[in-house]
Amino acid sequence: MSGPRRHTLTVGVVILTMGDRERELQALLDSVAAQEGAPATVVVLGQGVRLPDLPDGVAAVELPENLGIPGGRNAGVRWLREHGGADVVLVLDDDGLLPGTDALRLLREAFTANPRLGIVGFRIADEEGRSQRRHVPRLGGADPLLSGPVTTFLGGAHAIRMRVIDEVGEFPAPFFYAHEETDFAWRALDADWQIDYRADLVLRHPRTPASRHAVYYRNTARNRVWLAKRHLPAVLIPVYLATWAAYTLAQRPPAAGLRAWWAGFFEGVRVACPPRRPMRWRTVWRMTRLGRPPVI
Repeated sequence: MSGPRRHTLTVGVVILTMGDRERELQALLDSVAAQEGAPATVVVLGQGVRLPDLPDGVAAVELPENLGIPGGRNAGVRWLREHGGADVVLVLDDDGLLPGTDALRLLREAFTANPRLGIVGFRIADEEGRSQRRHVPRLGGADPLLSGPVTTFLGGAHAIRMRVIDEVGEFPAPFFYAHEETDFAWRALDADWQIDYRADLVLRHPRTPASRHAVYYRNTARNRVWLAKRHLPAVLIPVYLATWAAYTLAQRPPAAGLRAWWAGFFEGVRVACPPRRPMRWRTVWRMTRLGRPPVI
């Protein structure tokens, strides 16, 4: 006599676009459609722009304005909830591509095997199969081919168990761009969820500098301050901010970038971004054991 049938996890795919990558978006959607197993529910959200014609079965949502990356993702999650829900939310950059056909199967297997697995981060690889140092969620960018537990994840390609969002809340919409993944990851870790980096789950993505975004320097600095003020024990806040200020200066950014960085830093100090919910000290210790204490 056979046992009870195992529930097949449902996957919802959220893709944000500014409407300027129509060819890349179509290629990404084709790669999602080519995945093995049960198809995912796919929604594309235009950030204040008109969307091009999309393939049959792909939902199109034209947001009235650009909500930023975290705000747009939140809108995508809400759409999934309103249209049948999903067990796992997969977020993909609109200029990325899934080169294999096993991504959805591997995700379903991973989340089914480990009930405390909350987030899975993909490996981001360029056209030559190489991963930039900044795309490896470990200090120093060590060995992009090594999978394992980490303390954060990449925005370009990641999957989140919907129960984690239910428990810890949405992405921080006021961040608009930069470090919204770290904010979410710290909340998930503090709620005892696990984050895994999977080198075998790959998103192919053009090799690009982070500073290509006009808001990079200002938002990076402002959101680092907000991140610390929202989540760190009080004694660690100045340590964390001093470390990141020293690191930024050591990178010798251009003068205009440095001015924007300091403007963002002081904006973060001056402007509140509630709520403040300091993580537990055992979470600090857990992150330290994983190789990235929340002061670096």
